[in-house]
Amino acid sequence: MAQLFPRRFGFFFRLGLLAFVALAVVAAFAWRATTARPAGLNDPLQQPVAFSHKHHVGDDGIDCRYCHASVETSAFAGIPPLSTCLTCHSQLFTGQPALAPVIRAFESGFAFHWQRVHQLPDFVYFDHSVHVNNGVGCASCHGPVDRMPFTRRVAPLTMQWCLECHRQPEKFLRPPERVFDLHWSADDQQVLGRRLVAFFHIDKQRLTDCSICHR
Repeated sequence: MAQLFPRRFGFFFRLGLLAFVALAVVAAFAWRATTARPAGLNDPLQQPVAFSHKHHVGDDGIDCRYCHASVETSAFAGIPPLSTCLTCHSQLFTGQPALAPVIRAFESGFAFHWQRVHQLPDFVYFDHSVHVNNGVGCASCHGPVDRMPFTRRVAPLTMQWCLECHRQPEKFLRPPERVFDLHWSADDQQVLGRRLVAFFHIDKQRLTDCSICHR
């Protein structure tokens, strides 16, 4: 009986099948990368106590810098010690059950282990002070925290997301006195942004250098 298929048909068939599976896997990863929501985005984290930025910032008007004291001078914005909380709460709402863990921790000398809302990889360098001292508002990365009963991540903080600002900073910059205003907006952001790029002496070409974030 004559052979129906060429002698190497089996080899090419398996090779084609392998290529099809590889393409399917690549397509699946590409679809997920472009459509899937980053893990943790908009999901509030379970914290040691139910601290509400909405209550403290939105209702009571506490400035970001009261708790995040090093945000203008350090790479790390700072987490307030419990003594900062007790500045007010040694006098106010002392009998509230929600405050009992805070008081117990303060009296025992043990600090809370807060879950970080924003966690960058170890190979990424980020400096809060550089950003806030050059016209980047807190809300640009953290969103309207004064409306968040529980703090959540609203920005993906991916490399592409950061580069969008680094390539066109004029779209995001604000005057120094408005950096901590969570709901400020410019009448004409492009015009103001170009002025602020010059005011802060921002080198746009330097901003996309790899060494800015990877050191």
